[in-house]
Amino acid sequence: MKIKNKFLTWLILTAIVMLVLPWLTFMFIKGDAGMAVCFILFYVFDPLFSIICGVFSGKNPKKLWFCPLMTGILFIVGCWISFEMGEGAFVVYGIGYSAIGATAMGISVLLSKILRR
Repeated sequence: MKIKNKFLTWLILTAIVMLVLPWLTFMFIKGDAGMAVCFILFYVFDPLFSIICGVFSGKNPKKLWFCPLMTGILFIVGCWISFEMGEGAFVVYGIGYSAIGATAMGISVLLSKILRR
């Protein structure tokens, strides 16, 4: 599969995870259960997805370096659409998810170079 197709697939998957899941949580799960699902999304699912995206990007970092960045940007947009526009806490989370993805990408690149020797 070409890089364009891989990137498009990951972009669609990232859009679903970072845009649609917060919206579904906000629309269909009310009260304390909605808050619990948001905690699971923000502290478990989204960081794991950022790590997976970073490892994927580490396979071809010259062409896929912006995948971890897109994870954070789409998270911010998704939360602003779903919850409250302009909320600063979501920006901090988005930057954190991008940093997690970029770190995973760097570790993936480093490990691939070490293992090739």
